[in-house]
Amino acid sequence: MEFRYLGNSGLKVSEITYGNWLTHGSQVENTTAIQCVRAALDSGITSFDTADVYANTVAEKVLGRALKGERRESLEIFTKVYWPTGPKGPNDSGLSRKHISESIDGSLRRLKTDYVDLYQAHRFDTETPLEETMQAFADVVRQGKALYIGVSEWTAAQLREGHSLAQQLGIQLISNQPQYSMLWRVIEAEVEPTSRELGVSQIVWSPVAQGVLTGKYLPGVTPPAGSRATDEKGGANTIRSFMRDEVLVAVQQLEPIAASLDLDLAQLAIAWVLRNSNVASAIIGASRPEQVVSNVKAAGVKLAVEVQEQIDAIIRPFAEFDPAKTSAHAPSHRPS
Repeated sequence: MEFRYLGNSGLKVSEITYGNWLTHGSQVENTTAIQCVRAALDSGITSFDTADVYANTVAEKVLGRALKGERRESLEIFTKVYWPTGPKGPNDSGLSRKHISESIDGSLRRLKTDYVDLYQAHRFDTETPLEETMQAFADVVRQGKALYIGVSEWTAAQLREGHSLAQQLGIQLISNQPQYSMLWRVIEAEVEPTSRELGVSQIVWSPVAQGVLTGKYLPGVTPPAGSRATDEKGGANTIRSFMRDEVLVAVQQLEPIAASLDLDLAQLAIAWVLRNSNVASAIIGASRPEQVVSNVKAAGVKLAVEVQEQIDAIIRPFAEFDPAKTSAHAPSHRPS
């Protein structure tokens, strides 16, 4: 495992972060989930990402149980706040002072820790003054409940304003968590350049495009039973935009490139996002421990320029670049 600094801070994170969205507390049994976390630890992963909304708080509980007994100082634990949790009352979502202060305490109880290394705004709250949100985050940091602040899927303008307020309040906003892969490159035009300027790193989710870049989905073939594309609880919706035959054909064309590097397609996809120096870490999920062990092999892989050009020639025609997609996929109103 290799490590990178997170933003303009002294905090190092593992190049691969283990995340439990759509798995712990929902898609896989708790015993298997704990085995996956153990595999991550054994593979050198020290960074773990979750959120209070995942499985309506259950994912945090599973992760806390799985990490019990580990040396806390050797881990970087990230969680997030914004989406509805609990009974979904009028104040059970968003980034108000009330919701942030109550949510961090709930997350710490479930994770069985006194603090998180990174507390992230899971989306931008259009209904709460940003000054209120950032002041609440500053209080969380000063109370010792979080060490650093991050965001997820914020636009370049939102990042700039949030970063400015954080500086005024004397706290560090050091990360953004966007979707990023060969097929989803919307951060490259605006978010990434702004982040570099501000000293903000990306912790990217879905580096294998919800599994499409693993090559397991074939053009004209029914998706495998039990795969994300067949998950009607939410997985199928998140993957639908990638499940076009022309995309699946292009992904299969990456196979010889991966084979020439002694990688599988998932490892190639993860190595591709890590080629970007603004990416501090790529989040992987898993439903089996062996998936973790395999994906970790992407850490430290250096893709030659000519390899990157070959990949670009195949995939670029099908990739999404429009920076407006960041705000288009964000809620315009606080969810309930």
